[in-house]
Amino acid sequence: MKNQCLHQCYRLIALGLFIFSAQGCQPTDAAKQQSSPDVALAKPLALGNLQHCQRYTGLPANFGKNPKAGMAYIPAGELQIGSTQGYQDELPLKSGAGTPVAAFWIDQTEVTNAQFAQFVKATGYITDAEKTGGGAVFIAPKAGEAISNNSWWHFVKGANWKQPNGPGSSIKNKDHEPVVLVTKNDAEHYAVWLGHDLPTEAQWEYAAKAQGQAQSLEKAPHDEHGAPSANYWQGDFPLQNSQADHFAGIAPVGCYAANAYGLYDMIGNVWEWTQSPYHNSHEQDAVAQNLPDGHGGNPALAQSPTAQPTQSKTMLFDATPFVIKGGSYLCAANYCVRYRAAARHPQEANLPTSHVGFRTVLNLK
Repeated sequence: MKNQCLHQCYRLIALGLFIFSAQGCQPTDAAKQQSSPDVALAKPLALGNLQHCQRYTGLPANFGKNPKAGMAYIPAGELQIGSTQGYQDELPLKSGAGTPVAAFWIDQTEVTNAQFAQFVKATGYITDAEKTGGGAVFIAPKAGEAISNNSWWHFVKGANWKQPNGPGSSIKNKDHEPVVLVTKNDAEHYAVWLGHDLPTEAQWEYAAKAQGQAQSLEKAPHDEHGAPSANYWQGDFPLQNSQADHFAGIAPVGCYAANAYGLYDMIGNVWEWTQSPYHNSHEQDAVAQNLPDGHGGNPALAQSPTAQPTQSKTMLFDATPFVIKGGSYLCAANYCVRYRAAARHPQEANLPTSHVGFRTVLNLK
């Protein structure tokens, strides 16, 4: 394993985030204070409603200068991972044991187009979708069109993070929306650029639950007034979307109230990458199976409903599946139903899609 201190020095010096003393890896007093785990977030993002999210630039204050810009501190604790009220692959540990989680920082929002653009500008990074020539894009069936399982997913040549719907589309005036068409590899490169990591499944779920209880399959996200409290599909997927949440597709980040930890869009909007490999259960039980709709909207299974995540042939994106969390704007009561903190799903690490993004964490080491 690489020396942790030297690795940290390399990342921070490359970013110009801190000034180190001439004695090596000893931070200044200011750096020590900023890295202290009990320091509260100085400038939390003022989001949480339609007016604020529409005006958001997509860049938190001091982004690129302060490694905690746009992040919230999550205290240490214990996670009861999973749920008894969801799909089979969500079931908690049979022992009932809790999973200890160390304190960490996490992005308050999904990484935005504006943030990802800053990364690309600084590094010249080229995403996997740009290299391979396209990605999986959701295209709603037209009226009267015959549909079959996952037939709404199409491999679109030229689709990438800058052209999320393919040639002719763009992210102009969408700086405040989450970046999509990014693979796990793309997300990891962005995270390392900031000195961050992708969250583990346990970290993500712990932050999303925010000491609360897991929601059941029967309970869609609503606020006290009965209005949608997240961006998900209302209506008969994929034929009819009432847009009661005000959006037909992806929404700007932070349009709905934050959870108890000050985090936005932990459910709905776009799925989010984790660094955890997917197993059929939290017990890593190879014979456990999902419920019949276990595809959950995986575009790699389009036109191949019998394929397993590691055997997808239709789009030629065969890779180790990793856990994605949170559901997306395509989750509906009649389809997917993964707009819940405990929900999980496998996603091929090398598959860029129009409904998967990510957020990062800063671990306290």
